[in-house]
Amino acid sequence: MKTKNVLVALIFLATSVYSQNIKTVQLRPKNNPHQYTAIVRLGDVLKLSFDDLDADSKQYQYKIEHMTHDWKPSSMTSNQYIQGFEQNEIINFSNSFNTLQPYTHYWVEIPNQNTIITKSGNYLISVLDEDYEVVFTRRCVFYEDITTVGVAVFRSRNASTTNEQQTVQFLINHPNLQINNPNQEINVTLFQNHNWNTAINNLEPVFIKPQQLQYNHTVATNFWAGNEFLNFDTKFIRSSSLNVARVEREEIYHSYLYTDEPRADKIYTYNPDINGQFVIRTTERDVINEQDNTEADYSLVHFSLDAYEPLNNKEVYVYGAFNNYELSEENKMTYDASQQIYKASIPFKQGFYNYSYATIDSNNTVDLYGIDGSFFETENEYTVIVYYKPFGEIYDRVIGVGNGYFNQNR
Repeated sequence: MKTKNVLVALIFLATSVYSQNIKTVQLRPKNNPHQYTAIVRLGDVLKLSFDDLDADSKQYQYKIEHMTHDWKPSSMTSNQYIQGFEQNEIINFSNSFNTLQPYTHYWVEIPNQNTIITKSGNYLISVLDEDYEVVFTRRCVFYEDITTVGVAVFRSRNASTTNEQQTVQFLINHPNLQINNPNQEINVTLFQNHNWNTAINNLEPVFIKPQQLQYNHTVATNFWAGNEFLNFDTKFIRSSSLNVARVEREEIYHSYLYTDEPRADKIYTYNPDINGQFVIRTTERDVINEQDNTEADYSLVHFSLDAYEPLNNKEVYVYGAFNNYELSEENKMTYDASQQIYKASIPFKQGFYNYSYATIDSNNTVDLYGIDGSFFETENEYTVIVYYKPFGEIYDRVIGVGNGYFNQNR
């Protein structure tokens, strides 16, 4: 299968976590932790949480900023989109209990009584340390239910990539909203598996009807389908489990995964996944529990990827939502010539994780599919976000969100 160099490395290297002691950052709906994307109705609550492996007490603060549809700072001042304070201290924290790896768990709910969000749109949440330096950032979206968005996913009609790509088509129904100039007033963002790095923007409707916009593109909304994510399970941290070959206890636990093989030249095999995401969970629990936040331990997970020889002019990374789909030094693999494998060791909190492999070449081009392959049968989730900025308005409202899934029987 030919290599697909489709994404520029600068997207990934704009790192949103700046401190190596910060792990397991989660930003999810408070009342639905199984929803992995931070996109909620205006008025609903998101919960931001993270661990500090320094295991001391720090005075972290959060800061929230309104952004444009293309993630540039909004022209509004904070009092135009927030009632209260845009920046405030994170007062909720708790120390880990009965773990080999000590840590402090921090969390904050947004909005809260000190920070009430009054406008829909894109928001960037930054966590700051005691010196007001940015520790990490995360994106979130608050939307209004003004339109309905229907999303359908098909096998690509492009003859040259029909076995490797999927096409997304969608409709925006707006019976209660007058849109005078859709090409100027409406912007849409379309992305795959909750990963903003895959986003397609600057789409215009193919057909414009009185109360409906149709985006029936056949090329502009093509995505490489990728492959089902690999996974491992460390809920039972003291013993081997799903895809964990063995466990050793030293200062902390070490979990050694079975060696993976490149899948690009193999046939597609269905393997249920959670589309690159992760769930924190501890031993003997079948449901997510608040105690998981402080009783789940960390282990150093050892990855290995079979490679007869090193890839020419390419670096290999372990890739997934566990670090916000970033390519950093921590998840970069090194080649072991004696064992003919790529290796990486990364700390993970107990739970169930999806991951894949990505490469970056000497031209700073990222390839997500050269190792794991791309197959049209892969089950993926797609999200459409609709932004509305009529003439004279000063910010991008989010007036609708839609989701669609690929069904290979379609």
